[in-house]
Amino acid sequence: MVNEYRPDYAVPPGEILAEEMEAKQLSQSDLADRTGLSRKTINEIVNGKAPISPETALKFEPVFRQPARYWMNLERNYQETLARLQEQAALEQHVTWLDTQPLKEMIGWGWIEKKSDPVEQLRDLLTFYSISNPNQWGKVWSNLAVAYRKANIAETSPFAISAWLRQGQLEATKISCKTYSKDSFAESFSEIRGFTREADPKIFVRKLIDVCAMNGVAVVFLPELKKTGICGATYWQGDTPVIQLSLRYKSDDHLWFTFFHEAGHIVLHGKKELFLEGNRPDNNKEQEANDFAARSLIPKDKYSELLIISHFSESVIVSFAESLGIAPGIVVGRLQHDQMVPYTHFNALKNRFVWTRN
Repeated sequence: MVNEYRPDYAVPPGEILAEEMEAKQLSQSDLADRTGLSRKTINEIVNGKAPISPETALKFEPVFRQPARYWMNLERNYQETLARLQEQAALEQHVTWLDTQPLKEMIGWGWIEKKSDPVEQLRDLLTFYSISNPNQWGKVWSNLAVAYRKANIAETSPFAISAWLRQGQLEATKISCKTYSKDSFAESFSEIRGFTREADPKIFVRKLIDVCAMNGVAVVFLPELKKTGICGATYWQGDTPVIQLSLRYKSDDHLWFTFFHEAGHIVLHGKKELFLEGNRPDNNKEQEANDFAARSLIPKDKYSELLIISHFSESVIVSFAESLGIAPGIVVGRLQHDQMVPYTHFNALKNRFVWTRN
C-alpha cells in the first residue's frame, strides 16, 4: 500500500518566499535589488498573483542558498494542488452521473473498486473509461450509443453496454497475440470445432483463447450486464481483432454459434465497424455472419443429408454430431432454429454454463 497525502488547500510559493525573506531580514525592495527583478514582480509573487518561473528560480538560488529546483518544486506542487482542488469541485457537480452506471455489477465482478466517497468513486470510474470527466463519455462512446439506440430490445442502457465493452478492451490488452492472419485464423476453425465437444469451460475456454491468440485474435469472455442484451461483439484494437462473448443464453449451441458469427465478421468484413451481435437489426453483414457461422459448424451439404431423415431421435442427433466432430447440442440448436424440431425437444443434449464469481 502507498499512502499519498493530498492536502485540501494550496499554499502559494509566495508565502514560503515571504518567510524566507523574513528569516533573512530582506524587504521586497532588497530582494529586487539582489535579483535584478522588478519590485512589482516580487510583490506579485509574494501575494500569489504571479508564478515563480525557471528564470526567477535561478535568480533566487544564490540569494537564499536554495537550489532552483526547490523553488520550482514549490511552484509545481502549488499548481498541481490548485488544479486538483478545482477538479475536485468540478467532479462534485457530476456525482449524479454515477446513477447512470451499472456500478453494483461492475464492483461485484471486480471491474472497479467500491469507494465510500462519491467523488473518489467517480474518479475511479473515469479512470476505468480512460476519460477525464463525464462530459467526454459521449464523445468517446457516441458511435456506440447511436448503434445501441437502434436495438429493438426493452430496457437497454448504452452505459451498461459501454461498461461491458470497455472491460473487454482492458481484458484483451492482457492477451499476447501474434500478428493477425486471415488465412491461419480460418484454418484453425476445424480445431476449434472440436472444442465444442468439451463440456468443461475451464478446459475449452483456455484452449479457445490460446488457439485464437496464436492466429492473432483476442478472445474475451465476460459476464453479461443487465440491460445489454448482447451475446457477443467484434471490434479491433489497433491491428488485433477482438471477439467478446457474454454467454447470454448459457447453452453451448448459442455460445459456439456466437463465436463463429463474430469470427465471420473478422474474416468477411473490414475493421472499421463495431459489430454487436444480438443487439442490432439484421442487415447484409449480419446475415453473412449468420450464414458463415451456420456452415462453419455444420457444412451445408451435411446438413442437407441430415434433413432427409423424417424422424429425429437422440441417437440420430448424437451420431450425426460425432460424424462432424461437434457437440450434439449444436445440432439440436440448429434443428430448433430451423423449426425442424420443437424448442422443447432434445435440450438434454445441450451443455449449459453459468458464470461464477471468483
